[in-house]
Amino acid sequence: MPAVVAEDAASERASIDAADLGRVLTVPNAITAARLACVPLFLWLLFGAHRQTDAAVLLAVLGATDWVDGYVARRWRQVSNLGKVLDPVADRILVGTAVIAVIVHGAVPLWFGVATLTREVLVSAAVLLLAALGAERIDVLWVGKAGTFGLMVAYPIFLVAHGPAGWQSVLTVVAWLCAVPALVLAWAAAASYVPVARRALARGRDGRRRGATAPGGGDPGVQGPPAR
Repeated sequence: MPAVVAEDAASERASIDAADLGRVLTVPNAITAARLACVPLFLWLLFGAHRQTDAAVLLAVLGATDWVDGYVARRWRQVSNLGKVLDPVADRILVGTAVIAVIVHGAVPLWFGVATLTREVLVSAAVLLLAALGAERIDVLWVGKAGTFGLMVAYPIFLVAHGPAGWQSVLTVVAWLCAVPALVLAWAAAASYVPVARRALARGRDGRRRGATAPGGGDPGVQGPPAR
């Protein structure tokens, strides 16, 4: 009897968890949507209103709050399937838009912007491919977090530093001091993910094979994208 009760309780918790993951209207999703809505505002400030400093401040705030939606989702148990997809998509849109806009504005050299974008495209493509192949979840490496953070610090500084004033030349030096190590760390992280991705893919395939041969032939539950 106790075993039956425990199984019923576990089944009930699983159904509740499944219902929670299907939620759309959550605080983290609202935060992510607000960050996405600020992308057109950033473009308007930079190219429409020609308010370079305001655009840089907004970009810095958006970069600095990258972790907020994920923290809220975990802290208040509002992780959702939509959030797992929307959050990384919003990050890629923000980074891609910001880098291209700053390049067009002329605040960074083309080679540096292309190096940043190429890394983002490769990582995004690899994530989609691994998910399609059923790989296990890959935890974000600290070196990748450090690289992304450094780049999101450098690009707003590049924007503010773009101009003829003497103090802006000082900021340019500061921006490069952040940008070069950050780009090196970002590419180092991309290289470090290769062996990790291979192991995750192998474990994912092994898990599916075990699930196919287990009684009932059910899916063993290969982990999807990183939880927010």
